Parts: sequence; structure tokens; C-alpha cells
Amino acid sequence: MFLPDPPRYPSSLKECPTKPPQPPIVSPPGSSFNWRSIAHRYPVRTFAQLPTGKRKSLAKVQYEFDQGKEAPLYGTQIKMRRQAAVKAAFARCWKSYKENAWGKDELKPISGKATTTFGGWGATLVDSLDTLWIMGLKDEFRQAVDAVAEIDFKPKTGDLNMFEITIRYLGGLLSAYDLSDCKDYRLLEKAIELGDMIYASFDTPNRMPVTRWDADKASSGVPQSPASQGIIAEMASFSMEFTRLSQLTGDMRYYDAVTRVTDILDSQQNSTNLPGLWPVGVDVQTPDLTKDTQFSLGAMADSAYEYLGKTYQLLHGVGSAIQYKMMYESAMDSAIRYLLFRPMVPDQADILMPGVVRANSPEFIVQDAQAQHLGCFVGGMLALGGRLVQNETHVEYGRKATDACIWAYQNAPHGIMPEVSQMTACPSHEPCTYNAAIHQQHPGFASVSDARYMLRPEAIESVFYMYRITGDSSYQDVAWDMFQAIDSRSRTDFGNAAIEDVMKDDGGKLDKMESFWLGESLKYFYLMFSAPGYLSLDEWVFNTEAHPFRLT
Repeated sequence: MFLPDPPRYPSSLKECPTKPPQPPIVSPPGSSFNWRSIAHRYPVRTFAQLPTGKRKSLAKVQYEFDQGKEAPLYGTQIKMRRQAAVKAAFARCWKSYKENAWGKDELKPISGKATTTFGGWGATLVDSLDTLWIMGLKDEFRQAVDAVAEIDFKPKTGDLNMFEITIRYLGGLLSAYDLSDCKDYRLLEKAIELGDMIYASFDTPNRMPVTRWDADKASSGVPQSPASQGIIAEMASFSMEFTRLSQLTGDMRYYDAVTRVTDILDSQQNSTNLPGLWPVGVDVQTPDLTKDTQFSLGAMADSAYEYLGKTYQLLHGVGSAIQYKMMYESAMDSAIRYLLFRPMVPDQADILMPGVVRANSPEFIVQDAQAQHLGCFVGGMLALGGRLVQNETHVEYGRKATDACIWAYQNAPHGIMPEVSQMTACPSHEPCTYNAAIHQQHPGFASVSDARYMLRPEAIESVFYMYRITGDSSYQDVAWDMFQAIDSRSRTDFGNAAIEDVMKDDGGKLDKMESFWLGESLKYFYLMFSAPGYLSLDEWVFNTEAHPFRLT
């Protein structure tokens, strides 16, 4: 096990480091559980290093907004009022969380009780840190950091979803540290403690992660194995967080861990039944990513693809970063060809929705015209990736995918897209005539298999990317309509609740407010009405939980 000699830790920095510190930073001995002291059964002797050399001048992502041109007073006032309304919604939920669920994972927005969902370390607390900073709630931010400093990532009994722990907790800690100019060492200290815990889940014979992991067993030396029936998103969604942690600490263990996963993804990407894409179900234990037949960009697959372009950007395109660029291009070319479908809708809108495919072989492919709210991030992914790799065709496909989810919002009965629905696909990406004789549950929606709305961010996420990348201000009006529809139907005495059935006039509410409502959804709504240079997409890259990492 690599331990710098002697361990050191800066009490403060003037700014975030522009290159990995040497010698590496490790946490000082403290009262928290030290995951670094647990001996690994399969230790790594030589660690892969972050690529070095002259940074590549990546293509500019964000639209050249005319900063010098004075906006009309009327338009400025509208944006300010809209942003204030979003901030008020956040503040109301945060106040209720503080009063009723402080330090717990989630607030239940109907009963006003607290619940444990992701480890019990305060998922909403950590997930909301950067939103507090971004919205200018600095006193609340400092109080939250004080509470975060008391978290002890000690072993707990029961399986942990390491994907969720990584994107919500580790992503939240790193982002808060980056946003606050790396000046509060406690945030990095907690990120290192948690990173060491997550790193322990990679202690397997093939160094693939155990994504449903029992920390108590690990601390007692009980071996655990990667899943023989795992899912691709959980296996392949560590690259951004672990890369950023290595950049900030100089400790290459984290970056080494993700490069081993990346190499497996790369080596098997073109050997699947849909070359360029990995199936949803994978054997992490072997590892074998080629046998399953279901392919999707939505549930259980999403961030595996999202992180390809974003990790390339986080690495500034230097050296081995090219691996992520090539994987992104191969995956998206295949996804555009096989997974995007044109829905048959009454107004013949020029839209493309991400669907699901069954491929028993590269020659036998069956498309399922299923629209998932989780898949609505695809528009933003394609637009961002298209700019990064200088492929404007991807940007245009990103616009059509974003507009498909906007269409689903605007044409659902109450302005909110359901969780999962079936649409009718046109034969190709070209327009087709709407057939009113085909039975539909609602015009454009053949059937709705899951009518919930879980306060999800994916649609507003892509709207945000399209606005920042194209400069089209009409997306701001779209965002406002979405926010009003969601807030008016989900508001409770204690916060905002998931909606049970968005297709009904009185769809009912569920006693559920996931941390991503404060950590993602309201953050994206807020940023829609911020100055476009605030958290520029050329200076920051967002993880899948909307936590921005500094591109230093």
C-alpha cells in the first residue's frame, strides 16, 4: 500500500492547484475511521499516472454570448424574477430539511420525517453543498460544511450502492471544494476519507469494483466479488470523481483504479452485439461486457456514456485522454444509428427520442420505442460531446433529442413528462404521417407504463446545455414552463414531492424527495437564469449528479 512519507496536509490554499501536488496529499490521523489502514488482498504495485504534457487547446463549448451588450431591462427583470422563484423553492426545501431531517439522507416531504437511503451520512446535506454556494447562500453553506466535517465514513452493515455514494457524496464534496477555491481543507479531507473507502471496493482479483459493497465485511477482511450480473452504469461511472480526486491530491491510486475499468470498456466496446455500445447487463466478475442483448442510454446505462466526453474534457485532451474521445465517438455514432428513433406525433415535430434496443446479434436488432425520463440527458451529452470533438452533427442530434423531451413535457396532460412511456416510432429519422387510428393513451403517447415524476433533472439538464451551447434564449422560456408545472404540482408543506401519476388531473404525491431535487434539478433551473458566463462550460465540467468540477 502506497503511503507518502511523511503524510502532509495543507491547512489552507490560496487557490486550487493547477497540477497534482507532490508529494501527494493524504488525510492526517484523526477521529474518523481510516480506510487506508485496511490491508488490501490484491494490492497494486505500480499506479497509472495522470497524463502530463502540454494541455490540448480543446474546442470552445459555450456560445459566445455578447457580454458587452446591455440586455433589455424587461428581459433582465424577468430572468431575475424567475431565478428568485427557483431560489425560493430551494430555500423553502432546505429550511424544512434543516428543521426536520438535518444530517439525514432525505426529508420525506409529506410526513416531514427523515429517512435513510444512501449510507446514512446525510445524502441531501452533501448533495446540496454546491447548490448553496451557487445560489449565494454562503452562511448556509458554512453551516453545512461544519456539519459535513463531523461525518465519519466508518463501516456499516448492509450493502452500499457505490455508484450513488460516488456521484452524490464524493462528487458533492469535490465540487464544494472546487467552488470555494479549495480554501476549506475539511472538504478535501472528507473527500479523501470517502475516496479511500470507495477505493477499498476495488480490492478484487481483477481490480474491478464491487458496486453493491458491504463496508462492514470489508473492514473485517471478508472478501467480496464483483457482480457476475452487474449493470454497466455502476461499473463505469467512477472516472470523473476519481480523476478529479487524483488531480487535487496527487495520489494516483484513484486514477489508476478507473483506468483499469476504462481499459476493459475500451477492449470490449466493439465486440458486443451492437458494436460501439455496451449492453445494460454486464459480468463484472470475469469481466465480460458482451453477452447481454439489451442496449439503452437510459436506466442503468446512462452515465457510462455521459462520462466519456466529460472525462476527456477533465483531462484536457492530454495523452491517454484520447482513449475517452475515441470511445465517445464510437459509442455515439452507434447510438445515433440504433438507439434514437423519431416518434410519430400529431405535429410531426422534428425530434428524436432515445429508445431501447434488443440485439441478439449485430444482424438481428429490434427497436423498442420506449421513452424514459432518465434518457433525457442524452441531448446535453451529444451537444457537449459534439463541441468537444468538433462534430456539429452530434450537436444537431443533441438538439433533436433535447427537443423530444421538451415535446413530451409540453404535450403531456399537465406539462410533465412521465417516467416511462411507449411511443410509436417512424420507420426512420425522417418525418412520417401521424396515424390517428392507432390507439394511444394520450396523443403521441401510445401507453404509459410508469406515470410517476420523481423530481428528476435530466430534461432540464439538456435544456441547460442546449441554451449554453447554442445561445438560443427560447430554452429559457421552456425551462420556466417546466419549473412552474413541476413546482405547482409537487409542492407540499415540507418541500416538493414525487408525483404518483402525471397523466391524471389529481395524480397524487409520494412521500419522497430525493437529494437530486436540491442537488441537480433546482440547480439547473437556477443556472438557466444566471449570467451565461457563470460556471461556463469551458471552465467547469458537471458530473452526473450536476456537481461542477473545475477545469484547472
